[in-house]
Amino acid sequence: MHSYLRSIGFRNVKHKQEIKSLIDDIINNPDIKKITEDEDGNVFAELSREFGQFIGIAVRGEYVDDTNFQMDYYYPYFVGSGVSTEEKVEVEKRSDREAYAGICDEMRIGVTLIFYLQNVIEYLQESQTKSGRRIPINTTISALSTSGKVILPIYKNESQIKYSEKYNNNRTHLMAAARDGDEEAMESLTLEDIDTYSMISRRVMTEDIFSIVDTYFMPYGIESDQYSIMGEILDFYTVENKQTAEKCYVLTLNSNHLIFDVCINQEDLLGEPAPGRRFKGVIWMQGQINYNI
Repeated sequence: MHSYLRSIGFRNVKHKQEIKSLIDDIINNPDIKKITEDEDGNVFAELSREFGQFIGIAVRGEYVDDTNFQMDYYYPYFVGSGVSTEEKVEVEKRSDREAYAGICDEMRIGVTLIFYLQNVIEYLQESQTKSGRRIPINTTISALSTSGKVILPIYKNESQIKYSEKYNNNRTHLMAAARDGDEEAMESLTLEDIDTYSMISRRVMTEDIFSIVDTYFMPYGIESDQYSIMGEILDFYTVENKQTAEKCYVLTLNSNHLIFDVCINQEDLLGEPAPGRRFKGVIWMQGQINYNI
């Protein structure tokens, strides 16, 4: 069983037979069927069904013949909105299955962003087209979460907000310069990190850590596409799983100035979400590469 099924409203689906029945029904009656060939000429297929607005389950495998579908694996998905990053994305195939990961150096979060690629069929089709190939222009990031909590915001006046924006823009430019080999930028970043460490060490003696750290984005566990995050809630809405009637929150977050949507089961979120408050939790990052028309 996929541990993130609960994130899209299958919190009470726990037995193997229930999962098998659900997957067999998707294979026999998919909403969307996408088929392409890989480099070796094998017919690679994705069958999916939407169980609510932007949430669903995709089953990937191959057709042995015209009617016999052999499943490789399945996964729950949530399709995000908007443009999260315009950085160049490299795509790498996983060694254990026909799955792909998107990788990009996103300066705003300070770590390499790795996400589970949702539109694999489209990617394979575009990468194998020799003439008239469409160009990737940006990426939409989304995420699923199995547990999280709502935290109150840090109060900031107008001058503090302006200073924070100026500081983050300057740091992004310095990190981009450092990536290109600028030694002065590297030195500036090192000095900033030393000052930040000294400030946090001093304030943490008398203040709660979440009143000092406004937002963070860091890798979590051994899975490369899972992260522990905290970010400001910009907006939210509720979606309902049509089959189970379970409700999920979709939160639009700003974490280290990376804006993306997170879907979490209503029962797995501690607290009431509201714009301005913060979300803290562990997420599984997914995404789609958007191509020009």
